[in-house]
Amino acid sequence: MKKLVGYITSSLPNNNFTIDLAYSMKDAGVDTLELGIPFSDPVADGPVIEKANLIALNNGFKLKDLFEVSSKIAKDIDTLWMGYMNPFYHYGMEKILQKAAEYNIQGTIIPDLPYEMAKDYEDLFNKYNKANISFVAPTDSPERIKTIVENSKKFIYMVAYAGITGSGQKEDLSQIIENVRKYSSTPLYIGFGVDEKTCKEKIMGVDGVIVGSAFVKHIIDDSLSNDEKIKRISAIAKEIKEKINE
Repeated sequence: MKKLVGYITSSLPNNNFTIDLAYSMKDAGVDTLELGIPFSDPVADGPVIEKANLIALNNGFKLKDLFEVSSKIAKDIDTLWMGYMNPFYHYGMEKILQKAAEYNIQGTIIPDLPYEMAKDYEDLFNKYNKANISFVAPTDSPERIKTIVENSKKFIYMVAYAGITGSGQKEDLSQIIENVRKYSSTPLYIGFGVDEKTCKEKIMGVDGVIVGSAFVKHIIDDSLSNDEKIKRISAIAKEIKEKINE
């Protein structure tokens, strides 16, 4: 069974909405929830998720909101915290991993934490038995891929192209997939540009897809009620899960 990871921005428009959405997405087939931590400069994300981040921050998002949402959902839903290094660093990596352990968060996705810097925190992640998801990109050499994926945990995040989320570019990924498979048996998931239209193509050769902008664009659609947003996002999740497993 191919896996679906769904990204949503935490606490947008409020904590209760995020909690309700998370459970609905799980029921629709989402295997792992990527709970996004709003940040002012989300460098790997495109305009949709960037806008969601800024709206959440303007609404007053604080880490306590992330913790409240996590305390309600992560006991039932496989959940990762996705965020940029600045909030983790300022809160304290050990303190945030202690919170992750408290709320049953499975690990983190930190796009702007290079492999070399992530090594500095490896002992902490092992101490709290949490995964820090490894990234590979089309620009990585076979030697670098070997280094990055050898000790990867949970899944490997393959960036579909050199760029930002949601821009829908295309690259030939067959060689990078082959190189990852050569050095690791950890499941390989693809992200960036995955939606209900592209998911069947993107799933070829990998174990799962990571979907963000295709969901978040409906969270920030002011023409929809909160109930309509949840129904629409869950319907898309269900469609994607079905398509990647046809």
